[in-house]
Amino acid sequence: MSHPSVKKVVLAYSGGLDTSIIVKWLQEEYQCEVVTFTADIGQGEEVEPARAKAAAMGIKEIYIDDLCEEFARDFVFPMFRANAIYEGEYLLGTSIARPLIAKRLVEIANETGADAISHGATGKGNDQIRFELGAYALKPGVKVIAPWREWDLSSRDSLMKYAQTHGIPVEQKRGTKSPYSMDANLLHISYEGDLLEDPWAEPEADMWRWTVAPEDAPDQATYITLDFEKGDVVAIDGKRMTPAQVMVHLNKLGGDNGIGRADIMENRYVGMKSRGCYETPAGTIMLKAHRAVESITLDREATHLKDELMPRYAKLIYNGYWWSPERKMLQAAIDASQETVNGKVHLKLYKGNVIVVGRNSDTDSLFDESIATFEDDAGAYDQKDADGFIKLNALRLRIAARNRAGK
Repeated sequence: MSHPSVKKVVLAYSGGLDTSIIVKWLQEEYQCEVVTFTADIGQGEEVEPARAKAAAMGIKEIYIDDLCEEFARDFVFPMFRANAIYEGEYLLGTSIARPLIAKRLVEIANETGADAISHGATGKGNDQIRFELGAYALKPGVKVIAPWREWDLSSRDSLMKYAQTHGIPVEQKRGTKSPYSMDANLLHISYEGDLLEDPWAEPEADMWRWTVAPEDAPDQATYITLDFEKGDVVAIDGKRMTPAQVMVHLNKLGGDNGIGRADIMENRYVGMKSRGCYETPAGTIMLKAHRAVESITLDREATHLKDELMPRYAKLIYNGYWWSPERKMLQAAIDASQETVNGKVHLKLYKGNVIVVGRNSDTDSLFDESIATFEDDAGAYDQKDADGFIKLNALRLRIAARNRAGK
């Protein structure tokens, strides 16, 4: 069946089996020109081989973009200003990468005159939603082709047969191949499928790629100091770094100390529960440190309001609404709160733990030792004032208690 309305499509292309099959399927099913786009967002694997694979399949326009700095600066760091965490555990490593990929897909579609975009996300997952909500928000009239929702290739065997029939090279196993579905970027690496589909089964020790087991981490603690400016980490141990450099450095330190593992049963937007395991060393360190610097520089009520808004903000990112007006509105409020979040945090990394051992701010600290001290405060705080404060706040409680006693 041909689709004459589509003349050119931009495909989010990894160079793996699934997206290589999608290239051929688009060429045959839609009779259209395919443009491939491969994003380097710090996944730790070579992306250049995708160029040769795409060229071998007749692709003329091939985009391979290093987006690491943009990813860290414009997506990860703004999210961490909010202390975002989904369902109390998930640091949103996959979720936050999708709006950037959607943005670049749309940009390439505009640059090349393509009238459609395509992706390899399945019809069961969250990523299809994230890619497509982002694309429609940025290019309302774009056509989205989601092969997993259209074709009849429903199993690994059917994919392999398609590849053989159409002469698509399939890499042979070399050594031990991971049975898990994995996704990696600067913020995290995730694992799903195989053994993990049993919620009771403990992950195999050799599954983890980025972190040592906490019990195998060094017996000697690692101490680091992070400098914050307006809520963002700008230096580690006095050395200024770009956002991506910060994350690379903290991933190494965190991984060496067994920091950042999580085993989660989460609620997908499409309705099902799914289990995922994650390694997020840099993110785990950044979250702890950011809350520590906020604790000394951010007003109490601003802190509490941020904590109330955070679950909604995290849910928006998880569900694919990064480009929505409500996320942008929340971001504006969050960013405004970070004007005074400047200072240093001293951390101890030890066997899977991130321990705050010090925090200060030379310019924006709201901590006043002369008031908080247990020693003589020289009249800085009149403790008698607490009497009226307590009685006013107890008034409604006392009235209710009297009413109960009179019944």
